[in-house]
Amino acid sequence: MISSDIIVVFVSLFIVFIGLGFYGKYWRRGDLNHVHEWSLAGRKLGTTLVFFLIGADLYTAYSFVAIPSGVFAKGALYFFAIPYVMLTFAVALVAMPRLWTLAKEKGYITASDFVKDRFNSRTLAIMIAITGIVAELPYIALQIVGMQAVLTVMLAGYANAQVAQEISLLVAFVILAAFTYTSGLRGATLTAIFKDILVWITVIAIIVIVPITIGGFGNAFKAVGNSYVTLPDNLVPAYATLILGSALALYLYPHAISGVLSAQSAQKLRSSTALLPLYGIGLAILALMGILVYAVPGAMNFLSGFPESSRGILVVPSLILYSLPSWFSGVALLGVFVGGLVPAAIMAMAQANLLTRNIIKEIKPNLSDKSEIQITKASSTIFKFVALGFVFSVPATYAISLQLLGGILITQILPAVFCGLYVKSLRKIPLIIGLLAGIISGILMVEFTNSFGQLTSSLLKTMFGPIYIAVIALGINLVISFGGSMIQKKIDVKKNAEQ
Repeated sequence: MISSDIIVVFVSLFIVFIGLGFYGKYWRRGDLNHVHEWSLAGRKLGTTLVFFLIGADLYTAYSFVAIPSGVFAKGALYFFAIPYVMLTFAVALVAMPRLWTLAKEKGYITASDFVKDRFNSRTLAIMIAITGIVAELPYIALQIVGMQAVLTVMLAGYANAQVAQEISLLVAFVILAAFTYTSGLRGATLTAIFKDILVWITVIAIIVIVPITIGGFGNAFKAVGNSYVTLPDNLVPAYATLILGSALALYLYPHAISGVLSAQSAQKLRSSTALLPLYGIGLAILALMGILVYAVPGAMNFLSGFPESSRGILVVPSLILYSLPSWFSGVALLGVFVGGLVPAAIMAMAQANLLTRNIIKEIKPNLSDKSEIQITKASSTIFKFVALGFVFSVPATYAISLQLLGGILITQILPAVFCGLYVKSLRKIPLIIGLLAGIISGILMVEFTNSFGQLTSSLLKTMFGPIYIAVIALGINLVISFGGSMIQKKIDVKKNAEQ
């Protein structure tokens, strides 16, 4: 059982987190009965605030469990996360300021708003919205998996630990839903700053204290095999395509776009994006934790008490518990815990915007502004509890498996969103067909790869080696979208010439 010091610090800091969430309603006051004020903080966030918000948005509780878990179980392949975040910010610098400028001029709240206006297609906009909502749901669920990992470590040894864990999560999500409903993105921004401060303190403390305690990094690497140090040649295609596919996907997620559109200006967005690679350093340290834990006997002994399939997600919480002073463990564990709550809030808000603006308003175009914000707030709450119910009802491994599919799905909106920002020749019909082809082919390849059973891999074996399925599906999508648009353009030119 953990000491009372950890619980006292954890609960005390969580109360501060709650206070910041509710205070958001009064911070930088705006009329929260308008969608852009509630969901984008009135587009008033400066460089520093956007830096913290997008950092909290993209580096989530799942970052604390997925990457260290992958390194812990399979080694060097999962270090793809470090170069991919560097590449994704280059993608963001090209696409996001352009999207922000158009959104500011024309009042866009979502990527689907842009797509509808750019291609004059309700159908394509609705398809983009549905894809975003579906891809986001397992992402929220995985935030909860990260939070569960913290509670599992904290409650180990207590009677009725499972019940206590579920009650704790339910209470946390009720509080999250309450302050999100009242404060919108302002509350999420303040809690994001708090969360990021805790996370950076934790990451720096671990990377300093653990190596000193174990006698250096060398002892940690001695405890693992060669596959943890060097990437096997046969996995190079997988490594490269995971970097490419993940970099292209990250800023397509609705919550990332919400963070971008909250910026005060395109220049401040560029400045904050240029600073975000600092989080890549933190992610590299988190990945190393999947190796460092092997040299911490207390943590390894603790992990041995759990099934092998679930040890990975407990790596960081157990390393915190057995490496840091007890009071400081409370600080670090709360950092991981709220690292799930903050992104979950922003993700659910982004889903709600897509549902209300790009699906419900298309069905009922005369929806009033008052009804729109009421539906958006209510659906944001519903999405949170749908994800929570999903995690309660299925094993964590299934939630993680579905995220593999979510990443493949969201990548397929790239031609309409990113390419649509710059390529004037794209046409709506080929984009619709390409989107469908990318989604269907991606799902079929995932099912084939996993023998139509539980999803455990998103890498398709090819003559070149294993390749990330999202990249293959996107390739099919791009060929259809660009090839079809060229053909349609020639047909249109021929028709105009005949008239």
